[in-house]
Amino acid sequence: MILSQPELASFLQLTQSRPHDFLGMHVANAHGKRGLVARAWLDDAAKCELVEIAPERGDALPAEVSRRKTAVRAVAAPRVLPLVKLHESGFFEGFLAGENDVFSYQLRITRHNGEVHQIRDPYAFLPTLGDTDLYLINEGTDHLIYQKLGSRIVEHDGVRGVAFAVWAPAARRVSLVGDFNRWDGRYHLMRQLGASGIWEIFVPSLKAGAHYKYEILSPASPTPFLKSDPCAVFYEPPPHNASVVYELGGAGAHVWGDADWLAARAKTDWQKKPISIYEMHLGSWRRVPSDGNRPLTYRELATQLPAYLRETGFTHVEFLPPAEHPFDGSWGYQVTGFYAPTQRFGSPHDFMFLVDALHAANIGVIVDWVPAHFPRDAFALAGFDGTHLYEHADPRQGAHQDWGTLVFNYGRHEVRAFLVGSALAWFDRFHIDGLRVDAVASMLYLDYSRKVGEWVPNKFGGRENLEAIEFLRRANSLVHSLYPGALTIAEESTSFAGVTRPVAEGGLGFDLKWNMGWMHDTLDYIGRDPLFRKWDHNKLTFGMLYQYSERFSQVFSHDEVVHGKGSMLNKMPQADISARAQNLRAFYAFFWTWPGKKTLFMGCEFGQSAEWKYDQSLDWHLLQYIDHEGVRRVVRDLNKLYREDAALAVCEQTPIGFEWVEADAAAESVLAYLRRSEDNSVTWLVVCNFTPVERTRRIGVPFDGEWREVLNTAAAEYGGPGSGNFGVVSADSRHSWDNRPHSLNICLPAMSTVVFRKIA
Repeated sequence: MILSQPELASFLQLTQSRPHDFLGMHVANAHGKRGLVARAWLDDAAKCELVEIAPERGDALPAEVSRRKTAVRAVAAPRVLPLVKLHESGFFEGFLAGENDVFSYQLRITRHNGEVHQIRDPYAFLPTLGDTDLYLINEGTDHLIYQKLGSRIVEHDGVRGVAFAVWAPAARRVSLVGDFNRWDGRYHLMRQLGASGIWEIFVPSLKAGAHYKYEILSPASPTPFLKSDPCAVFYEPPPHNASVVYELGGAGAHVWGDADWLAARAKTDWQKKPISIYEMHLGSWRRVPSDGNRPLTYRELATQLPAYLRETGFTHVEFLPPAEHPFDGSWGYQVTGFYAPTQRFGSPHDFMFLVDALHAANIGVIVDWVPAHFPRDAFALAGFDGTHLYEHADPRQGAHQDWGTLVFNYGRHEVRAFLVGSALAWFDRFHIDGLRVDAVASMLYLDYSRKVGEWVPNKFGGRENLEAIEFLRRANSLVHSLYPGALTIAEESTSFAGVTRPVAEGGLGFDLKWNMGWMHDTLDYIGRDPLFRKWDHNKLTFGMLYQYSERFSQVFSHDEVVHGKGSMLNKMPQADISARAQNLRAFYAFFWTWPGKKTLFMGCEFGQSAEWKYDQSLDWHLLQYIDHEGVRRVVRDLNKLYREDAALAVCEQTPIGFEWVEADAAAESVLAYLRRSEDNSVTWLVVCNFTPVERTRRIGVPFDGEWREVLNTAAAEYGGPGSGNFGVVSADSRHSWDNRPHSLNICLPAMSTVVFRKIA
């Protein structure tokens, strides 16, 4: 035996961190002779022989041989070296005296049942990652780390197989385990690449579909534990949560058909275009009662969702986090697979198919992205290498108080690279059009949801999380530079300045910010009995004081229709469904005609009565009733109006696009305002009446001529009483009103919003 007893023991006790130094073929001195030593550790092997691969005359030298400066021997027949079994677990060794040149070979294995297999040796290959790769990953500047880490089907040194790489710097040993080695950590020990903290192995001939995890021996524990691959693109369903080797490219790759969409997107300035976003949860939009009430698959969604969104007029769809997560009840917000579309609805290729179908229907795709925190599940990122690797060690920094999750350590280069790589991978691999970034406020402030003494100030003694701020700036800059026309949207609930200001001007660089203050104020107002709304009239008008401090999307999201808050319909205070629907229609018209982009959660568009439930379908049967179908029609027509008069969107993020006409009619709960394009080619007059009293009212307008009633939420086709202005109203130049030279005398139906467009 050439291998020393301590060296053999390091393998048998699974503490060996340099397996490639011993396994495979190496030049060595043994028993006073120089030669080649070969070793292999093989599962269920009764016998093992090393068989030379002799290149045919004229063949190129195999790369793993040529890079070791070996010679090719002219041989009549390949050499066969029997290996001696050193241990019953399948540890073999052999020595070929007098040889100085490593050569290419295979292992011929005889199993205990007599079966014979011939395989390439994983330990005969040089690393798949180079020094430059490792340097950039550790520096945090390799933003495409998903092309280096994880599992990748590659051709390496002329051999097809799977390259595995994982970052676990504190680990004493990392093994690749899976269904290809009976989940036994002895047989695919990984090598550590210098001081990078990255462990790597290439497994020849392994194919897509293999299930695997990493078995890690931490510095503090004698017992190894299993972790899923943080960079995997596909996972096994819970409770096992194994990573799955998946080939995104190759012969089975999705053939994209959205080149025209992407080219047009790159030229689009979305600040000057209508954006109406349909927020949805993939698992509960529609279900299949005849098949166990299962959710629709990605491909089933691809046949139904685009048509529905086109009919209702939305420009974009936003998916609650589609990344892999173990617990359905988290709605996707406790992510364990930051690079993987969840397997619940199909494969990564199926998700691509859905995105492609949406693009074919001219619908943009936004996904919720969750870089603020991650769950404590033992198989995932928490304590990944036995230390606080992705999270802070100090719970005052690393534990999220509200959700029981862990906070990323944004000060660590590799963690930032991991998260930025996740964001970019969704654009690169899956052709998405935007990210809605969850819980940004919790990232910006070190004292978010913490009491005195429960947080650590930054280096200047302040409460801002400087590392998280820098991370967000970098992520936004890279998304916008690499994917022109892409959107990034912040869910940010504080008054942090510059969320949508460009990074070059000191801002965070988001395109849009959810207008949470406006949402809370208006919902509080509309939930009051109309008799008392006059006392809260300022809740409708106050938002204009800060409307242009950021670039906003007005939003009524999933958070407003869960946890006892009631559905949008049932937030309306009236006693019967018809009156509630009438109130909701008027409120939605106010929402859509207010400046800013639009975001509405699924089910709200037809006034679902029940709160949203993540494990049930929306109540589509309600559309047979006019109260619900009428709400849907109003949303459809508002979207149509918004998109047809797209000139308004050009200046909807600047004050020139909005003008109050009547803001102080609190006693009547009436509002009137103008929406106008920059050149006045399109002008709307919007008048809201939030009381159940029909009024005849004179409203001042800036232009003479005819004004057409283009939307009336009290119309009979929406389920309303049918009162209104029935077409065109002419401006009266004899009666100036509201400090304007002309006026309209209009019918303002009870609990309604009416929209007039100036006829050119």
